[in-house]
Amino acid sequence: MRETDEDLARLQTLLDDTYARGGAHLRDIHQPRTRVDPARLARELDGMRVLVLATVTADGRPLTGPVDGWFYRGRWHFGTSPTAVRARHLARRPAVSATYVDGERFVCTVHGTANVIDLAAYDDGGFADVLGAYYGPEWMATVADGAPFWAIEADRLLAADVSVLAAGAD
Repeated sequence: MRETDEDLARLQTLLDDTYARGGAHLRDIHQPRTRVDPARLARELDGMRVLVLATVTADGRPLTGPVDGWFYRGRWHFGTSPTAVRARHLARRPAVSATYVDGERFVCTVHGTANVIDLAAYDDGGFADVLGAYYGPEWMATVADGAPFWAIEADRLLAADVSVLAAGAD
């Protein structure tokens, strides 16, 4: 877990605000007993997690696809090829939604804006170090060739351990 106390406090405010604005159906599933606190969220999402990322086409249609997602310092991050359709979508329309699901156990969904990051400068290179440790030294050549990375600035964030519902725990 790489989140600071400030990151965790920001996450708690975001989670609280998101659930306060949620509708009845969301609150039926994401009950207070299923919601996870920011520290558990960061632990659950440590390492690479496959996110289903939705971008928006020019005519307003959503397109989804998997990306390597990294929950780092309380924000979702992802990369892709500079020639990918999603890279073109994001350059023009940075609104995104993404979801990580671990079966019927755990879910985290984010809605927000994807902002391009400079890996060398971002968090003093800390995120690049995390990625390099996972992908290996040859990975840096890909980044040098212009592979973009984004951080999602969340407007809404949901996270729940839905296995609590299946177990019938109170």
